[in-house]
Amino acid sequence: MRFIAAALGALFLAMAPGGSFTDDDGSVHEGAIEAIAAEGITRGCNPPTDDRFCPDDPVTRGQMAAFLTRALDLEARPASYEDTMDSVFRHDVGAIAARGITRGCDPPRNRRFCPEEPVTRGQMAAFLVRAFGYAPNPPSFTDVAGSVFAEDIGALAAAGVTRGCDPPANTRFCPDRLVTRAEMATFLSRALDLDPLAPPDRCPTFPADDIWNTPIDDLPTHPRSDAYIASIGTDQTVHPDFGSGVWPPGSNSPIGIPYVEVDAGTPLVDIRFTAYGDESDPGPYPIPADAPIEGGPDSDGDRHVIVVDRYRCKLYELFAAYPQRGGAWEAASGAVFDLDSSRLRPDGWTSADAAGLPIFPGLVRYDEVASGEIRHALRFTAPRTRNEHVWPARHHAGAGNDPSLPPMGQRFRLRADFDTSGFHPQVRVILEAMKTYGIILADNGSPWYLSGAPDPRWDNDVLRQLRSVRGSDFEAVDVSSLMVDPDSGQAKR
Repeated sequence: MRFIAAALGALFLAMAPGGSFTDDDGSVHEGAIEAIAAEGITRGCNPPTDDRFCPDDPVTRGQMAAFLTRALDLEARPASYEDTMDSVFRHDVGAIAARGITRGCDPPRNRRFCPEEPVTRGQMAAFLVRAFGYAPNPPSFTDVAGSVFAEDIGALAAAGVTRGCDPPANTRFCPDRLVTRAEMATFLSRALDLDPLAPPDRCPTFPADDIWNTPIDDLPTHPRSDAYIASIGTDQTVHPDFGSGVWPPGSNSPIGIPYVEVDAGTPLVDIRFTAYGDESDPGPYPIPADAPIEGGPDSDGDRHVIVVDRYRCKLYELFAAYPQRGGAWEAASGAVFDLDSSRLRPDGWTSADAAGLPIFPGLVRYDEVASGEIRHALRFTAPRTRNEHVWPARHHAGAGNDPSLPPMGQRFRLRADFDTSGFHPQVRVILEAMKTYGIILADNGSPWYLSGAPDPRWDNDVLRQLRSVRGSDFEAVDVSSLMVDPDSGQAKR
């Protein structure tokens, strides 16, 4: 194997928890993805951040050219195809053309390369056979007879690069199916004889039995449910307070509450607290100078700053945060949470949120929705709250003692009989999470405003479907039976 044990050990220690990318955790191809990332064969799919790999996206012909140019360390060449002059992959295409790995996409003329077209598994076999010089071989799969790529597929099988597409039988190859980026990572790692690299586990967002992560779909309805919902707004609709782009148009204000993940090299900086310094966890915090601020740098709103440190397994959150000279920050309040622990803040203490709770675990995040399931409660706001808080909240900022007003920390859920079948699949993921895990009242604000992180991949038109959900579709839940210790967020199972 290419990596010796010592090199593997050093690389493992340097690798980020969860690996190089945030969207391949748990994939059977993750080890191969890490292996080709360590070799510099892939950089990610969302430059310049490059923290995602897009494992389920099909490989385009242009991407294939880049993979092979890096894998074989080929010299960049100008492309001669008429349709690659403006492609970011033009020099990669030129490199593999000069090596005879590609002939073009429009035989017999072959004046075009079609860099944006996806690659089938059969075409992938031909690319790899030419790139690595495998000898043609009769295929053993049952579905490749008559394919122009049959002998290329047989060559890959004989070399151990492919095992088939229908494990465990592996009698078929699926030559016409598009090859995904994750599958391509595995093919390349086998062709290069690379050891898979298993990254350290990603820190959890609190233990699995934390109240944030506990289903509440079978708990009793709270006796004041109707009154609570009426006070928030029976006919008011859910508002997705997150999305893509900015609001208002032309501003520098992303839609939602942003967060940033930092690595072990992020320096700790001083935090000067103002309004709630006596209830804030002292610094220093690993807050980058350019950390995203809720509402943008010019905002006069809540200006939350959220930093997730997967190396220290810590969550750092600030309220009313302003960057200062020299890298320091000023904030009205701040809180540090141990991601491995369910310990709550001292009772009566605020956090960066009015309920004294963390913000990050309650955000709707795109990658979770894209995975098909959200496994935690969500954060929301209500216009008026009672001057009380209930477990797991630690703080309140209510308008009075009216018993019809919900307290901070009150859990709600979407009613079990709410029909989600007609919604967009991404919206259904959010709705099902609100049924299973519910929503937690965390701050005063507009009615039924659901918190999430901004992301350019959100489709705002799709998210607007949430606005058809009304307050009357919810019910308040009594979660008191789950409490193990009033100072802990651990929940009974």
